[in-house]
Amino acid sequence: MADSLVIVESPAKAKTISKYLGKQYIVKASMGHVRDLPKSQLGVNVEDDFAPKYITVRGKGDVLKQLRDAKKKVKRVYLAADPDREGEAIAWHLAHSLELSLDEKCRVVFNEITKQAVKDAFKHPRKINLNLVNAQQARRILDRLVGYGISPLLWKKVKKGLSAGRVQSVAVKLIIDREKEIRQFVPEEYWTVTAVLISGEEAFEAKFYGYGNKKTELKSKEDVDQLLDSIKGKRFIVEEVKKSERKRNPAPPFITSTLQQEAARKLNFRAQKTMAVAQQLYEGVDIGKEGTVGLITYMRTDSTRVSNTAQEEARSYIQNTFGTDYVPATPRIPKTKPGAQDAHEAIRPTSVTRTPAQLKEVLTRDQYRLYKLIWERFVASQMSPAVLDAISADIRVGEALFRATGSKVKFPGFMKVYVEGSDDNKKEEETFLPPLEKGQQLKRKSLDPKQHFTQPPPRYTEARLVKELEEKGIGRPSTYAPTLETIQKRGYVLLEDKRFVPSELGEIVCELMEEFFPEIINVEFTAHMEEDLDLIEEGKADWVEILDRFYGPFQERLNVAEKEMAEVEIEDEVSDEICEKCASPMVYKYGRYGKFLACSAFPECRFTKAILKSTGVPCPNCKIGEIVERKSKKRRTFYGCSRYPECEFVSWDKPVPRPCPRCGSVMVEKKAKKETVIRCTACDYQEEKT
Repeated sequence: MADSLVIVESPAKAKTISKYLGKQYIVKASMGHVRDLPKSQLGVNVEDDFAPKYITVRGKGDVLKQLRDAKKKVKRVYLAADPDREGEAIAWHLAHSLELSLDEKCRVVFNEITKQAVKDAFKHPRKINLNLVNAQQARRILDRLVGYGISPLLWKKVKKGLSAGRVQSVAVKLIIDREKEIRQFVPEEYWTVTAVLISGEEAFEAKFYGYGNKKTELKSKEDVDQLLDSIKGKRFIVEEVKKSERKRNPAPPFITSTLQQEAARKLNFRAQKTMAVAQQLYEGVDIGKEGTVGLITYMRTDSTRVSNTAQEEARSYIQNTFGTDYVPATPRIPKTKPGAQDAHEAIRPTSVTRTPAQLKEVLTRDQYRLYKLIWERFVASQMSPAVLDAISADIRVGEALFRATGSKVKFPGFMKVYVEGSDDNKKEEETFLPPLEKGQQLKRKSLDPKQHFTQPPPRYTEARLVKELEEKGIGRPSTYAPTLETIQKRGYVLLEDKRFVPSELGEIVCELMEEFFPEIINVEFTAHMEEDLDLIEEGKADWVEILDRFYGPFQERLNVAEKEMAEVEIEDEVSDEICEKCASPMVYKYGRYGKFLACSAFPECRFTKAILKSTGVPCPNCKIGEIVERKSKKRRTFYGCSRYPECEFVSWDKPVPRPCPRCGSVMVEKKAKKETVIRCTACDYQEEKT
């Protein structure tokens, strides 16, 4: 007979924990929050110390009835929501709804859902931490005051359905500021001159460095001509050879932001997808003989700290698998960045002995790929540094100095398991130099001058934006993914080629926010507010005082904006296309998934049409239509005939606008490992993409 009730957030988590606790415990799921602020009104009494008015979340009445009925049958109730502010708030709301005393030690937390961690947690229950609750409550009320204060104003002055939030407004501003940088960017010309030199039988490259020993930039064709004239007929002589040994340390284990960034780079996962799959791995997966097991630690964290037990297990695994040389003399202790809450460990596998290869057959494709990424990053973080042999050679020709560099891996260390990705997808390659000696004369095979132009800063990808938000202290691990989702859903930004582009609507709203609510959209102000919330969590600040300090000036700005903000009319851009149903002109609209065409006679006519992006390739199937870019229901890009449904030609690979030189068939871009190749769809012809 069960004598205890355990309440968690999700059925998956309940299933895993129930297996570990045995028959004395009934484990049930609250399905997230059971109480929240009402959607139809502000729900905050600003005159009474910002007292919130909580109501039962719609649809949770039956859940609460089941939990109350289960409580009557047991002697004790444990609240085991996630170990963060949100989880603490869920536990607090449950305690209120189930009439549990706040003096009772009913709160149980664990950073990983494994048998040992869960059993240990139940040996040390604690009281609900009201500092954590107040920090969550302050954030919720603060966001409600901002959202329910500014949003109706935007509905009235700009467009219905808009919203404004602290973190989302700053994220949109970052994207718009970057777009302004790109628009204002003036390219500057510069040149490089590469010499292909021969030592013995081996050729290698050396690049122009400067004159004398001073670095010199080549800014024009005239500069290049002057260089080429100065070295004409002169010998390339090795002036100096430097050899060194360089150590490279592994990246620390994942925190929430770095997991989202690396999953975007290496797996092409959106932030929201990364967190959804990570949640599955954390809550538990049925892996066969062991049953349902939590495979990773809690995935909302800003700390790179690792438990001693996990560290020792990793060191033992590394020694047994790779040998003593791959285990550092002392365990690695990554530095946690300033300002981190450090409430939980880094994201790591709950046991390194569960290798990705062992779990491949029992995980979904997405689960396997993300688990492999987390496992490899953690194991590599505990390994010895890589050792690289680096060599550089200064080569003199007249007064001009050319420089050649090379490096090769002497000892792979952590690189045997994992190498961190980069935003620009640059491949790391070994560059070899032949043996060179001071005074050696080299043969010149060729000289290659190339003109270049400086490039504007790149638009933000999801990974880059998450990194920027984290570095500036905007938001916290739990807010990154929902923030990116919200700014797209509201139509403030669009994703084009996986990069954020602000919409006209986004720029208008941002401009109004800068004029009337500069604090809300200010990066430093928002980061400082996050610090205040952290102080509330630590018990060093009063949440009512923090809100009061914010609300007075904010209310004054609201009053000014109500009187002075002019109404903005956003006119739809008329296209050249005519509605197929009513013959009215079609206009461009912005939706959650980007730009589309809609009938100007809306709401009488609701016809809409996707904007098709042509590839310039004739359809190989019907010979009449052309291949256009399309999106699947899951927003994955594919290519099909513009005459669909009359012609049903489709391809996941992008066709190129030239036929195969061997057989004349369609060629497509095909990703092979980290390279993209051009491959014929009919024969075995293939070439590298230039």
